Amino acid sequence: MPLLAALVFAIQLCFAYHALKTGRPYWWLFVIMAFPVMGCILYYFVEVFPSSRESRRAAQAMRTLSKALDPDRTFNERVADLEACGSVDNRLALARSCMERKKYYEAAALYRSCMTGIHENDPDMRFGLASALELNSTFVDAAIIAGRLLESHPKHRSAEVRMILAKALEGQDKLEEALPEFKLLAETYAGEEGRWRYGALLKRMGKTAEASEVFQTMLKRAERMPEHYREAQRGWLNLAKENMTA
Repeated sequence: MPLLAALVFAIQLCFAYHALKTGRPYWWLFVIMAFPVMGCILYYFVEVFPSSRESRRAAQAMRTLSKALDPDRTFNERVADLEACGSVDNRLALARSCMERKKYYEAAALYRSCMTGIHENDPDMRFGLASALELNSTFVDAAIIAGRLLESHPKHRSAEVRMILAKALEGQDKLEEALPEFKLLAETYAGEEGRWRYGALLKRMGKTAEASEVFQTMLKRAERMPEHYREAQRGWLNLAKENMTA
């Protein structure tokens, strides 16, 4: 019993120290010290848990479960909001929901409808439109919008915009124009997608030796990265392995 009491007291001191260090109200000290177990539990769930990684994971799990149980709920809410008020914000919200549901044609139309007046050159709207057009295989328009965005706002999500441009050029079979874009993305785009797409285009153009070198570099580089990185990029790394084998 004395050992247990000492352990509980040590835990209380840790919670009290945390409360003081993080600037919580002083009355938490009374709660923690006056109620050895319940005070600590109450402090944790009221002050610590909401901002913790576990809380964010729990919230994400709840959002995923809610979407699985009622996948159309958010989309229907966005449609109802737009019917009630045709504001730019409501059109943008519905456009994003359309993107999530792979309704790229509808998303592009909504983004275009927003780009008038003061929003005509809005970089976020241009990015959304370019992305929707590329995913809808409207490659000519996607390349034009992405190219204009790079000229007008060169620092706005530049790697992502350049990825849209490169994919749109490849979609038009403008392989010689797409190649330098993918080569740049191989070094600047986050993750392994840029490197894989560069290697895949080299292979498509018959430059198999260069393509194999890119895939091999991908796999060697990934070996030096943390496990969580390899797990997140597993899809691209598996594609690189398949292309090496082929």
